[in-house]
Amino acid sequence: MTWFFLSLLTAMAVASCDTCMKKWFSHLSHYEMMLFPLVYGLPFLSVGLLFVTVPALDPFFYMVFLVTIPFTMIPMLMYMKAIKLSPLSLTVPYLAFTPVFMILTGYLLLGEVIDKWGIFGIGVVVAGGYVLNIDTKNRSLLAPFRAVFKETGSWLMLLAALMFSVSAVLGKLAILHSSVMFFQVWFFIVVSLLLLGIMVVTRHINPAILLQSPAKGLVVGILMVIHILCHGFAISMTKAAYMMSIKRLSILFSIIYGGLVFKEENLPIRFTGAVMMFAGACILLLMAD
Repeated sequence: MTWFFLSLLTAMAVASCDTCMKKWFSHLSHYEMMLFPLVYGLPFLSVGLLFVTVPALDPFFYMVFLVTIPFTMIPMLMYMKAIKLSPLSLTVPYLAFTPVFMILTGYLLLGEVIDKWGIFGIGVVVAGGYVLNIDTKNRSLLAPFRAVFKETGSWLMLLAALMFSVSAVLGKLAILHSSVMFFQVWFFIVVSLLLLGIMVVTRHINPAILLQSPAKGLVVGILMVIHILCHGFAISMTKAAYMMSIKRLSILFSIIYGGLVFKEENLPIRFTGAVMMFAGACILLLMAD
C-alpha cells in the first residue's frame, strides 16, 4: 500500500508542478520552462546531500548511473520538442504508453514479471490516459494514431515514452545498487547542471530569466523535489511498471487542475478517461501481484 500512496503523491506533485508552470511561466520558451523547476530544486537537493549516507558502491552502479543520464536527458528534450512542433492532443496521449513499454524493459533489465491482472490494469490506465487527451471537437478518436505517421511531434513523443521506460527501470536498478536518497539526490543534481549547461552553451535560454520570480521558482522547485523523492521510494517498493502506471495518473490530476484553474472544457470525454484510469489504478492496487 505504501508504494501506491507514494506513487499517487508523485502524480500529484507532477500535475501540481505542471499547473504552476503553465499559470506562472507559460510566457517563457519550452526550454526555460523545463529548467525552472530543475534549477530551483537544486538548493533543496544540495542541502539533502548533508543528510545522505554514502552506501557501498560497486562498479555496476557507476555504469548504470552514467547510462541513465542520456536516457533521462534526451527524452526530456524530445518531450519539449514534441509539444512545440505538434498539438498537445496529438502528442501527450503517447506519454501514457510508458508503463506498457516498461512491461518489457522491466522484464529485460530487472527480471520483473507482470501477472495477467497487472497487464490488464496497466492497459486500462493507459487507455484512460489516451482518452483523457482526445479532443473530440476537432479530431477523431484515432487522430493521434494516424498522426504518428505524419506528425514529427507525435513520433518524437512516442520515442520519448519508450526512452522514459528505460530510464525509469535503469533508475530502479541504480537504487538497488545504492540507496533511494543517494541515487535520486545525486542523479538529479548532475542532470540539472548538465541540462542547464547545455541550454546556456547552445543559447536556448537566457540565464537571467531564471532569476525572475524566485518565490514562484521555489514553489515549483519544492514540487520537483517531492516528485523526485517520492518516485524513488515508490519504485523501489514495487514493480516498476505498476509504479509508473499510478504516476501517470498525473494526466488525470492535470485535467482536474485544467478545469479548476484554467476553465478548460471537453469534460464528458475527460470524465470517461478519468473513470478508466481510476479503475485501472484500483485493479493494480487490489488484484495485481
